[in-house]
Amino acid sequence: MIDIQEFVARRACFIDQMDLNSIAIFCAADELTRSHDTEFPFCQNKNFLYLTGFNEPQALLVLTKDALGNGQSTLFCRDKDPLQEVWHGRRVGAELAKEKYAFDQTFTLEQADEQIVAMLKHKSSLYTVHNENDAFDSQIFDWLSAVKSGVKAGDKAPSQLIDCSGMLAEMRLIKSQAELAVMRKANEITANAHVRAMKNCQVGMFEYQIEAEVHHEFAFNGARHPAYGSIVAGGDNANILHYTDNSDVLKDNELLLIDAGGELDGYASDITRTFPINGKFTPAQKEIYQLVLDAQIASIEAIKPGVSFAQLNDIVHEVFTKGLVELGILQGDFDTLMEEKACKQYFIHGLGHWLGLDVHDVGDYDIDENRRQNRAFEPGMIMTIEPGLYIPLDAEVDDKYKGIGVRIEDNVVVTENGYENYSLGVPKTIADIEALMAS
Repeated sequence: MIDIQEFVARRACFIDQMDLNSIAIFCAADELTRSHDTEFPFCQNKNFLYLTGFNEPQALLVLTKDALGNGQSTLFCRDKDPLQEVWHGRRVGAELAKEKYAFDQTFTLEQADEQIVAMLKHKSSLYTVHNENDAFDSQIFDWLSAVKSGVKAGDKAPSQLIDCSGMLAEMRLIKSQAELAVMRKANEITANAHVRAMKNCQVGMFEYQIEAEVHHEFAFNGARHPAYGSIVAGGDNANILHYTDNSDVLKDNELLLIDAGGELDGYASDITRTFPINGKFTPAQKEIYQLVLDAQIASIEAIKPGVSFAQLNDIVHEVFTKGLVELGILQGDFDTLMEEKACKQYFIHGLGHWLGLDVHDVGDYDIDENRRQNRAFEPGMIMTIEPGLYIPLDAEVDDKYKGIGVRIEDNVVVTENGYENYSLGVPKTIADIEALMAS
């Protein structure tokens, strides 16, 4: 759990970056209807959560900065309502929210129109996250129109509308020690879930039964919801990158790829392991698996401040190209194959991504015209490293490799002198996996 003073500090940091005499307005998420009159479990807008820690729908955050540089935070939220709370759950209410979440002032949602129009008057700049919520974008322009309607009385609306998504992305990209502690715990829970899946996997089970084992471990330990749709893909299903049907029978002598992560206090984990359904790798599976593991280890060991995803990709491409040539899956001159990025025929996605409040978290990668991600790593960045090789049944390769899909994914944080791998709680060497599944 992140202390409320960290949210206060985040708001202050954002206000420091705002122009003098400006205002920023952010909206919470709405509840989403699943079917008729039932809703999906509520998931807060992650920018709103980052700045407030407030986890109710239909709220607004307003940050203002006056001409002297003084900042103020204001929350608008649903009022206490005993009847609604009996049916739908307790609300914090404006009065308690001020104290509990350390805002400078709070109002009910019913007061929002009047108060926000007053706050907008005579401000020079308005910061929002553009195109995030159509209804909210429309509401912003309604408030601006209300200010402009008073122009004859001397009222002025902000002349600059600034998309602040980039500002927030840069703040969110570098994690605090409190954030890293939550993400380390999320990885511990997720690692235990993957271990549970390995221990319970048997030929003849359904993919969804393994999914249930994983989700049980998440929820039982406080990660109430998966951070994304869990992938439990047996055999050739592993060659569908975002396979989420999870409905097939697990077969003997095939691999099972599980890409699943629990969400804890709003923060995602994202771990992938691939292992033999019957507990023993075949010789061909070993060859592909070890190649992916070698590439992953080589790239993780290179992580330190100043290194980039582009450099890590070069390492992985070299390992994959050399290994696929040795296995006879690629043919040709090594240098030519490297130049042509021939391994991308089988390594068909990126090496990794930022991780945080979103599983594919915000933050610039500094992508150049050649699509190379040149952003230099800094301490506090956390990312996934997830090389994979995918050889579908219709691939033109030796039959023993057909239908094999392997991905190995860890969550790695950049430290002052190198890295820390948060995902070590779940085995990934061939020997360790087979030993665990035999125990």
